[in-house]
Amino acid sequence: MEKQKQRGEFDLIKELFVPLSKNSQGAFGLEDDACVILPDPGFELVVTSDAIVSGVHFRSDDPPDTIGRKLLRVNLSDLSAMGATPLGYILAIVLSPEHRGDWLDSFASGLAQDQRTFALTLLGGDTVSTTGPSTFVVTAFGQARRGSVICRSGAKVGDKVYVSGALGEGALGLMVLRGELPNLSDCDTKSLVNSYRIPKPRLALGKRLTHLASSAIDISDGLLADLGHLAKCSGVGVDIQESLIPMSKEVQGLVSQIPSLAQLILSGGDDYELAFTAPPRNQEAIEAAARDVGVPVSCIGTIVKTAGVRCLSRDGVNISPDRTGFTHF
Repeated sequence: MEKQKQRGEFDLIKELFVPLSKNSQGAFGLEDDACVILPDPGFELVVTSDAIVSGVHFRSDDPPDTIGRKLLRVNLSDLSAMGATPLGYILAIVLSPEHRGDWLDSFASGLAQDQRTFALTLLGGDTVSTTGPSTFVVTAFGQARRGSVICRSGAKVGDKVYVSGALGEGALGLMVLRGELPNLSDCDTKSLVNSYRIPKPRLALGKRLTHLASSAIDISDGLLADLGHLAKCSGVGVDIQESLIPMSKEVQGLVSQIPSLAQLILSGGDDYELAFTAPPRNQEAIEAAARDVGVPVSCIGTIVKTAGVRCLSRDGVNISPDRTGFTHF
């Protein structure tokens, strides 16, 4: 076995993370205790933070570069739900012995790859060790035109409910990695696993929705759970139809073979698509914006007065899964 690189805290920072900050003057080469962020004139800062923990959000055999990319992308997904453009991020890493050496080099290369993809830079952070599971925390900064941020609290009765992309691929990808969906083709296996490991934050769509959507949230815990958060913040209810929920061909094929998987599409999570609401008059503009950015959107329901989230099956029966989404507690 190749000997692991032995590097101290400041060696790690200099070799792996200082290069990730080179495009930001406000990062000061990671030599100061804090960074400086100045949004463009007429814009305001949008800030979010997400953590991922070994054994909870990623598996020990996941490629390290994909873990770095997912860490960034789940935060960028939060920015997309508010219509913000990413500027940079702060990274805190809490490392166990198993995630040092070459593992960490690959992790940093994943960050570098997605920094180029999404045009943002590392601004600062912290590096510590632990005997427990490795934990990585990103605090991401974005900007949006003043007064244009989309919140969860703006949905109104009569608004239509939309989702972007297709749902279920992330949750089924995790099942594949757990060995719970055998006999899939190599193509289907790769597609589903990639969806779980490397989600697609809908930044371009989120920006286009700032004056069209009344509320928005990204689907991380599960469609029903996240629509429930949106409904509670807005003081409304949500009625959706199972038959309108968009699924890829791979997911449709699996659901037709194993009907019980249909509930996982509603509650599995790891989609990182946008769920948003808008008045009916904005439908054409929303569809045009979606075409422009190359992201399909589907209208799946309506905002109603009655509190809660209801999903009607193809037979008109209210679907009540055992769980509506992922929860840590």
